[in-house]
Amino acid sequence: MRLPAARSPVDAARRDHGSAAVELVLVAPLLVLLMLLIVAAGRLTESRQQVDSAAMQAARAASLARDPAAASADAEATARAALASASITCGGLAVSTDLGAFRPGGQVTVQVSCTVSLSGLAMLRLPGAETLTSQFTSPIDVFRGNYIGSGASGLPGSGG
Repeated sequence: MRLPAARSPVDAARRDHGSAAVELVLVAPLLVLLMLLIVAAGRLTESRQQVDSAAMQAARAASLARDPAAASADAEATARAALASASITCGGLAVSTDLGAFRPGGQVTVQVSCTVSLSGLAMLRLPGAETLTSQFTSPIDVFRGNYIGSGASGLPGSGG
């Protein structure tokens, strides 16, 4: 009975020669896919932040308006402009303005909903869309005047 010949470390190194290249070829597509998914998640997070910012800007614009009709129009125009300047394309944009407390010392609440397609994120053709919704409330200044139905200028000592 003959024992197998002992292999030298040099022989083992020759057998493994080139295996790192094969491993890299097999792992590289997975790493690229992982990086693209991370970029897509980052872009979706940025879109969510832009919708938050648009809601805040729209509520502020509505709180500065002099009447409820102007407040609603200003809120929608401001939300659209904020999203357009951030290069956010909404498949469906909805801006709702709650004017139930639209008076000096009251508040105005704006909710912005934007449906963004996932297919354009980071060269991945992900199916579907995500609806991002944000709501912000802005106070109306107590000393503001010229509101419809207020009958006073809103300034202290103005007699109204």
